[in-house]
Amino acid sequence: MDITMRLAQQPEADELLGRSPLAALVGMLLDQQVPMEWAFSGPYTIARRMGADDLDAHAIAAADPEAFAALLSEKPAVHRYPGSMAKRVQQLCAYLVEHYDGDAEAIWRGVGTGQELLKRLRELPGFGEQKAQIFLALLGKQLGVRPKGWREAAGGYGPANVYRSAADITGPESLAKVRAHKQEMKAAAKASKTANTAKTATAEQPAKTRKG
Repeated sequence: MDITMRLAQQPEADELLGRSPLAALVGMLLDQQVPMEWAFSGPYTIARRMGADDLDAHAIAAADPEAFAALLSEKPAVHRYPGSMAKRVQQLCAYLVEHYDGDAEAIWRGVGTGQELLKRLRELPGFGEQKAQIFLALLGKQLGVRPKGWREAAGGYGPANVYRSAADITGPESLAKVRAHKQEMKAAAKASKTANTAKTATAEQPAKTRKG
């Protein structure tokens, strides 16, 4: 890999994401409950604090858990929850060491179909269905990993010309569009929850009246 990426919106961090499969994978793992730029700059910060120019799954998996958590907790912290995310990063790297000899790219190297790749991604610690689909879309859209049926396997994140996830970010403009989409989804979910609460309260009112 040697791809130009714009997920971290920071040249050095984006350069690492473009050439390091493990960095891209760890960035995706960190992408929750923090701004995307913060999450995807995390791999560069971790590598730098470990005195390396790339992440090493073997070294991270073998690191002392408390020391590794402290490394992620140094200011500025790698994540809003550096302790728990340090544990997840180590779990991910330990899995890669056990199943792929520490080679993150082996997850998708030579894979035949999008469904098979999705299955492999779902098996990774910290990767649920949604995160696996987003990363699959990222691989296809930005990293040239396009096994048969990859767009379909990526679900709603697979189509071209949509701005729904990290897979669609190529610069500040697309980042703003993705952020707007996420805000719309949150607003819709909040409105739906409010409507359901009101509906439940209305349905329960006659029962309470009769009881009285």
